[in-house]
Amino acid sequence: MSTSSPRKSPTASRKSAAVPAKTKAKAAAKPSAAKRRNSNHFVVIMAGGRGARFWPVSREKTPKQLIKLLGNRSFLQQAVDRVRPLVPVANILIITNAAQAAEVRRQLPELPRENVVAEPVGRDTCAAVVLAAAVVGARSSDATMAVLPADHVIPEAKKFQQILGDALDLASRDHLIVTIGIQPTSPETGYGYIRHGQVEIPPPAGAGIYHTAMYRAEQFVEKPPLERAMEYLAAGNYRWNAGMFVWSYPTLIHSLEKYVPEMHAACQRWLAAAAKSPAALNKVLAREYPQIPRVSVDYALMEKAHNVVVADGSFAWDDLGAWPALSRHLKSDSEGNAVVGELRQVDSAGNLVYDARKAARTLVALVGVRDSIVVLTDDAVLIAAKSEAQKIKDLVSKISADPAMAHLA
Repeated sequence: MSTSSPRKSPTASRKSAAVPAKTKAKAAAKPSAAKRRNSNHFVVIMAGGRGARFWPVSREKTPKQLIKLLGNRSFLQQAVDRVRPLVPVANILIITNAAQAAEVRRQLPELPRENVVAEPVGRDTCAAVVLAAAVVGARSSDATMAVLPADHVIPEAKKFQQILGDALDLASRDHLIVTIGIQPTSPETGYGYIRHGQVEIPPPAGAGIYHTAMYRAEQFVEKPPLERAMEYLAAGNYRWNAGMFVWSYPTLIHSLEKYVPEMHAACQRWLAAAAKSPAALNKVLAREYPQIPRVSVDYALMEKAHNVVVADGSFAWDDLGAWPALSRHLKSDSEGNAVVGELRQVDSAGNLVYDARKAARTLVALVGVRDSIVVLTDDAVLIAAKSEAQKIKDLVSKISADPAMAHLA
């Protein structure tokens, strides 16, 4: 599965979401009712990307989301840990690819085998979402589902759970698409943004009290230049687009039928196959999936829909897109060098040194090196300028194309 980020989609305006303007409920929902709703809530985690910008630690069969860059659990395991308080384990699905499915199952033995669904080939996020919808719909025709990335860093798990729980509840009660938008903390040019209305939306009648601010989504905008990003930060009603979406199965199916009819038709075929057996679904996917157009769910659906609500993601969050981002989560020395391993340096500052060879680490010595990335594994060494980190993906493509080195990719 491709992990093409929804942040790359073109700018698109939309009308205000059709949101109920009921009076705010005074009492929280009863625990028994919440428990019943949870059994019909699903979480889909997108975990099929290659993570090429974290090469040489991230490889095709063991990409970024399946390795332990921070802590003792992989990013995928952490993503599952965060949602387990919200939905039954049987309702957690992983969308991955054939090369990674075995490792996903090994890391998540608590999930039913059939909950790890492998795409035959990567076809971007729209196809992956539709595939997930088919599997969920075969289990419950009125389910509510959240679609989340596998590789985000979210230290404040309880706050995230509260916001996601509110989003699931809202999406289950009305024909709304809810996206969790992250409160910007800096004028980032590498993220897409969502502009939302200034007035908070009250919960629908009977929903109880939400602890999350909800707003009408007004416009999705692509990665801005620095000056524009500074304006967005100052405006206060822009959120980072983190690619987290929540909707009911009926709402998603209706939206697909309206905006992406060919994918709606595919979803119906895949649902019929999924209702029979995983083997039947895999047979249909092997025949049809390679023909599916590559398109992100943002471009295909989110930027066209008129019923989108932004849930205010007021929790600490980071999208580790490339090696430099890891420095934000590692302890640095007095010169700003973030190190995993052994470093000795002279006149070197702002570097990231990551030695993945835990059993046989050697000293890394730097003299006069600044703002660079040094990564060591058993079979490769990467040295790159931080400012050129995005080009690591190009390097991996070059390595993959060389038969003598393809095994390193």
